[in-house]
Amino acid sequence: MAHPTIAMQMFTLRNECELDYAATLKKVAAIGYRAVQVSPLHKYTARFIKKAMDDLGLGSAGTHAGLDLLEKDFSAAVAKANDLGTDWLALASIPAERRKTAEDWRTMGKVMTDLGARLKAEGINFAYHNHSFEFEKFGGRCGYDIMYEAADGTLVHNEIDTYWVAHGGQDPVAYLRRFAGHLQLTHFKDMASGPDRRMAPVGEGVLDWPNIIKACQDGGALWLCIEQDECAPLAPLEAARKSFENCRRWGLV
Repeated sequence: MAHPTIAMQMFTLRNECELDYAATLKKVAAIGYRAVQVSPLHKYTARFIKKAMDDLGLGSAGTHAGLDLLEKDFSAAVAKANDLGTDWLALASIPAERRKTAEDWRTMGKVMTDLGARLKAEGINFAYHNHSFEFEKFGGRCGYDIMYEAADGTLVHNEIDTYWVAHGGQDPVAYLRRFAGHLQLTHFKDMASGPDRRMAPVGEGVLDWPNIIKACQDGGALWLCIEQDECAPLAPLEAARKSFENCRRWGLV
């Protein structure tokens, strides 16, 4: 089994990237990261970002695209992945108006199967990145489960976000175990203690990291992408450093 690689999801550093993407990548590499997941591009081109990554020896741990881009300009989504040098593309989210009922979720499973097949024909693997709204119940069943029952799991992999699964009231370990073999991209994100359920650097919160890590390793994860949407009171780079240092302490680096 391949040892998964710790990567930085650059959305964490979106404000810094907007100012100077190349300089931000240099700081990420200085922390010790050896791969990044790029989303979004900001004012830069994918080729510019890939050149900056190559200059620093950073690998490409997938990228994201919105449903609007995938459905209306599929070739642009493919070009983005190709220009970033990755064969993994994840759907970032599902618009609210397309997930109101159980039937909407079944329809999305079929839509994503079609997208997965089209991407596979282009040499690109497809995954879906969850938030917490997927765990809303419809007749006692989660939208996420309804969607994946309707999808072809060989074409629609899972980019499970550990924080958002927990935020949705579910067990991240259970979902990682359920979808073993389809976890090549996984988002590592922690939850702070307290009723507000803030995000925290990986290893600084309450999630069950020993069992999350074991489930990822057993499930064939290739890229473990550190992400923290909101980092206050820490600066985003400091939060990224803390997460990386904890992953190093756990023997993941």
